[in-house]
Amino acid sequence: MKIEETPWSDPDATELRRRQRAEVAERYGTPDSEPGTPPSAADIEVFFVAREDDGTAVGCGGLRRLGPGVGEIKRMYVDPGRRGSGVAADILRTLEDWAREQGWTTLRLETGDAQPDAIRFYTRAGYRRIPNFGGYVGAKRSLCFERSL
Repeated sequence: MKIEETPWSDPDATELRRRQRAEVAERYGTPDSEPGTPPSAADIEVFFVAREDDGTAVGCGGLRRLGPGVGEIKRMYVDPGRRGSGVAADILRTLEDWAREQGWTTLRLETGDAQPDAIRFYTRAGYRRIPNFGGYVGAKRSLCFERSL
């Protein structure tokens, strides 16, 4: 498996993000459960796609700059058939390493109460619950986390 920096517009990246949004919509019973500002090519600093050796895209994740030294993990997703295989941990490590190289000291993220698997994953990776920030303030189903790098 390889994890490569990929343009936001890459077809595999676009498809993985589409699948992530479809899964979230199913979990929350609404086509648009995004409480904050949706990420875009204009505000994502870096985006990575994980690919099998045969080139099949199996996961992704990106980072948005929130302020000096602080970033937000966006559109982290792994194909359901590859969950539990270490792909998510590898993507997260890649994001964290990239952030450190940029001099960032903190990463934040938002997930929701209908995503216990994500909550477990991030908690095990050292992220701790914080008050909701930014566009997530007041979002009842949002749970925010942070990790010092």
